[in-house]
Amino acid sequence: MCPKSPEQAPVVEEREEKTVEFEKLVAPLAGPRKFNIVYFNLLTFGYWHLAGAYGLYLCFTSAKFATVLFAILTYTAAEIGITAGAHRLWSHKAYKAKLPLQIILMTFNTLAFQNSAIEWVRDHRLHHKYSDTDADPHNATRGFFYSHVGWLLVRKHSEVKKRGKTIDMSDMYSNPVLAFQKRYIVPWVILVTFLLPTIIPVYLWNESLWTSWHVTMLRYVANLNATFLVNSAAHLWGYKPYDKNIMPAQNISVSLATFGEGFHNYHHVFPWDYKAAELGNNRYNLTTKFIDFFAWIGWAYDLKSVSEELVVNRMRRTGDGSNLWGWGDKDMTEEDRNGALLTTKSVVE
Repeated sequence: MCPKSPEQAPVVEEREEKTVEFEKLVAPLAGPRKFNIVYFNLLTFGYWHLAGAYGLYLCFTSAKFATVLFAILTYTAAEIGITAGAHRLWSHKAYKAKLPLQIILMTFNTLAFQNSAIEWVRDHRLHHKYSDTDADPHNATRGFFYSHVGWLLVRKHSEVKKRGKTIDMSDMYSNPVLAFQKRYIVPWVILVTFLLPTIIPVYLWNESLWTSWHVTMLRYVANLNATFLVNSAAHLWGYKPYDKNIMPAQNISVSLATFGEGFHNYHHVFPWDYKAAELGNNRYNLTTKFIDFFAWIGWAYDLKSVSEELVVNRMRRTGDGSNLWGWGDKDMTEEDRNGALLTTKSVVE
């Protein structure tokens, strides 16, 4: 997802998803529509990318090695804030996290600044419910540019706004860590996303303010585009061993950039698997290793995964068309629920 998506749809605060009868949308679907440009987003995204490109130039000409290394470390932390936080923990409820880990992930997520986690989750659950149709915020049926960044430069489709109101977000609004982030998102983003990453190199190893700012911009747009690749490239290119009739595909290049988020055909079939990848496919999955470490020390628990038998059965019956946003979705089948594996189960909920 991403910063400041236009026309955020209101969210219902009920435990059950609203039962509203809508016309069935069958992917791929991209009906005729008018694109109303959001010029503020066009200007800010344009500046961020130009400044980031200049930051890349400075990395090879004048930036200190410590500044480049610091940018790599902050990129890693920010990416984990999206993959382990906004995506696997909060969007899909694929595992549970104790308060210290939630605070760490919320801070990392702020470093990435792709809207508040609550807004990110709403858009992502909607994406899974209506993938690659007009109700998908970044509908890949409209091509690479639209699904990558174009959707953020125009007003939301009416189907996105209408159906977004039915997505259950009560668990997000009742989370005090995420409520804090949303309430203080502007000062928190200024401090965590931009100010601290810029002034730390200046004060600790005498980097120039000019260089430090532009390398910060480079790190920021690198995180943005890594996430965007999941919405675009991983929906357009790759193989589909789990469901050949959907657009999401297995894309190793995207997995490398996003620490394991490119096994996308698998993920759209089993969105509640905390690994977001099939059994044993963890070579490029730093996010899974991060979650496993915190499970080892007891801060992550109730890790949900999928049995090999269920994976094989789904491969054999591919194309049943079920799209879920994660664990607890009202359309989740009893077979899928019973076939899930739960590890490091906490004694106290």
